[in-house]
Amino acid sequence: MTAAAISATDLAWGPPRGPAILNGVSFALPAGRTLGVVGANGAGKSTLLRLLYRYHRPLSGMVRIGGDDLWGMTSRAAARRVAAVLQDQPTDFALTVREIARLGRVPHRNGLASAGARDGAIVEAALRRLDLGGLGQRRFGTLSGGEKQRVMVARALVQEPQVLILDEPTNHLDIRHQLEVLEMLRGLDVTVVTSLHDLNLAFDLCDEVVVLSRGEMIACGPPEAALDASTVARAFAVTASRERLEPSGRTRFTYSLAPSDRT
Repeated sequence: MTAAAISATDLAWGPPRGPAILNGVSFALPAGRTLGVVGANGAGKSTLLRLLYRYHRPLSGMVRIGGDDLWGMTSRAAARRVAAVLQDQPTDFALTVREIARLGRVPHRNGLASAGARDGAIVEAALRRLDLGGLGQRRFGTLSGGEKQRVMVARALVQEPQVLILDEPTNHLDIRHQLEVLEMLRGLDVTVVTSLHDLNLAFDLCDEVVVLSRGEMIACGPPEAALDASTVARAFAVTASRERLEPSGRTRFTYSLAPSDRT
């Protein structure tokens, strides 16, 4: 059996001398698929992602990349296999778009070796792929929100990772820039794990979904199964309904406060 591109087994994490705030998360994601992580604020979404890109070491359980223990490899080896685009990026980079993208090659360099022709080709290919070729000399701080997000994804892709981790990729973006980012994600040929607030986006974008509630995984599977109305109601403490829109066939969720929350 082929190893999953990324898998988690009984993951748990909590702060030093504090209780665990994430418990019992397990999943296995095949290569080239997209996994969405959803849940209310404080459910543990960002904590789970930090475990997957090796920011936190789990209290128990294991993360595997292609069957290999993430914490059994060096930090450089891990950076060659997992790349992350975080929710809040610096806005005052005194660097150009191309210079930021080049940073993705650092894990692949030996010692103080400078970038070679292959590194340059990889950078230029990533910029073209994300429609940034004409912005290579622009300063990062002059870009729009959607352009900045695309630059950070380009840097991550330049790492040539097996797995790309995205923490709320549409957060703080207006509708147009949200659509730009989503179109970009649909075109990537890499395994993706992303946290999302919008269940409609999760349903449309993801092959698999993990639903978290108060640090516990309450569902995992295809969106049709994991995002049923009762699970959504439990995760977000709302009354939820799901309907299929015609003629598009797309699924949409609607919500209301639970009766006990109404005044």
